[in-house]
Amino acid sequence: MSTLSYDATGAAQQALEQHLPALVADRIATRIFAKDHTLWGPDAEAESAVRLGWVEAATVSQALVAGILELRDALKADGVTRIVLCGMGGSSLAPEVIAGTAGVELTVLDSTDPDQVRAALADRLAETAIVVSSKSGSTLETDSQRRIFEHAFTVAGIDAKSRIIIVTDPGSPLDKASREAGYRAVFNADPNVGGRYSALTAFGLVPCGLAGVDIQAFLDEAEEAAEILNEDAAENIGLALGAALGGTNPLRNKIVIAEDGSGIVGFADWAEQLIAESTGKLGTGVLPVVAGPTSPEVTSGAADVLVVRLIAADADVELGENEVAIAGGLATQMMVWEFATVVAGRLLGINPFDQPDVEAAKVAARGLLDAQPEPTPAAFVDGAIEVRGGDWLGDAATAEEAVGALLGTLNEDSYLSVQAYFDRLAFAELEGIRDELAGVSGRPVTFGWGPRFLHSTGQFHKGGPAIGVFLQVTAAPAEDLAIPDRPFTFGELISAQAAGDAQVLAGHGRPVLRLHLTDRSAGVAQLQEIIAALAARSASVTEN
Repeated sequence: MSTLSYDATGAAQQALEQHLPALVADRIATRIFAKDHTLWGPDAEAESAVRLGWVEAATVSQALVAGILELRDALKADGVTRIVLCGMGGSSLAPEVIAGTAGVELTVLDSTDPDQVRAALADRLAETAIVVSSKSGSTLETDSQRRIFEHAFTVAGIDAKSRIIIVTDPGSPLDKASREAGYRAVFNADPNVGGRYSALTAFGLVPCGLAGVDIQAFLDEAEEAAEILNEDAAENIGLALGAALGGTNPLRNKIVIAEDGSGIVGFADWAEQLIAESTGKLGTGVLPVVAGPTSPEVTSGAADVLVVRLIAADADVELGENEVAIAGGLATQMMVWEFATVVAGRLLGINPFDQPDVEAAKVAARGLLDAQPEPTPAAFVDGAIEVRGGDWLGDAATAEEAVGALLGTLNEDSYLSVQAYFDRLAFAELEGIRDELAGVSGRPVTFGWGPRFLHSTGQFHKGGPAIGVFLQVTAAPAEDLAIPDRPFTFGELISAQAAGDAQVLAGHGRPVLRLHLTDRSAGVAQLQEIIAALAARSASVTEN
């Protein structure tokens, strides 16, 4: 197994000292691996009774390996060199991290943006097979992606059925329909594993294995990690991390996860969904913030922030106050963080396996799709940006003033969430505004691409503490794209998803600034200039 190490200072170390003796005495580790569904209270028992399959996933999933590798070889023989994953949330985030860390090409399509979907269709279609991953089979995004690829294969004269692989729960509507349709392969995942805990199930293994990842070695490492975590001992790093995540006193409810040389590509994005969706409910929870080692939140010293550094096994890191450093291979880290998250759930007094507020945005989006209302009129237009907001906008007359007004609603416990509903691959540079906004605001800032974050941090934004302030950025596509046999387009779908989410957030009384870019390139450049100007002004004030 890869080397696993852990170190902590300040509040994290105090949480360990406060909670570890009871966690060990109560046999929490072995009870988790024994699937004791009573650990999270009576209200959680029904859900947890059918959501603990992840503890044995590394062993159970060994049976999948041969079939995945056999299909990979068969696809290669058919000239398939490119795998596209159509999935959302845990179905896409885990495979993206696994393939990226292994240096294996895997195209992850977790968007309904017309431009991003069109780009995925345009790249080597003749050499492409798709993996459609959905537990329920009713996920609107993945259904739309499957439809457009099936249509594109057919138009290109390719047997679509031979290029579509399905991963879903046994007995789901997608399971039944896919077998009847005669798709190339249908893999069933363990129904007793929730989506965000599914990295070591068929959802993580099928797309990565078909793309070329050594999934046998990945599972072997995870099995060894599980053996170490299944110990009621003070040395159990999973218990220590769980105490840090959910047991600081007073609670540090912003967990800044900083990539600091671990060599794991995108791990914080995966951990973000795991923690936010598992803990953010009933008005409580901890918000994961994806950052770099020198991001403003790391050095802020804020009373509500705990920093977790992801480091290399041989790294010599000098920790600051209230920090954690953890090292380990990818499979090991995934097991540790899943384990630690459910331990944190126990300490927080919540059910780490449900997501009661995710459905709200889906319902709102579906209602807007059905009604097709006219867009809410903009408060004003500034260059390539249409501005919409609440009464807190005051007399703002420019986009820069509007952003300033939004930042003015932050307080000492708030966080800012930036949510961009368009092509995350073509405009990845927009993520650079995250650090700048954190510096300007002095508060933690998250950055999420829509609609994928709806299956991730979306739960925390609605079900966690009501301390979020939201900057939503939407953008007109170069050209819309029809969804076969659907009465709406991809452009209409992503627009409804953005509007529906904003509607739900505003309904919770949270400030939402909506900036719509009428021209993507010009609008992104204008927004970057606005944030840079705010940052420069803030730096000038600080210096003086």
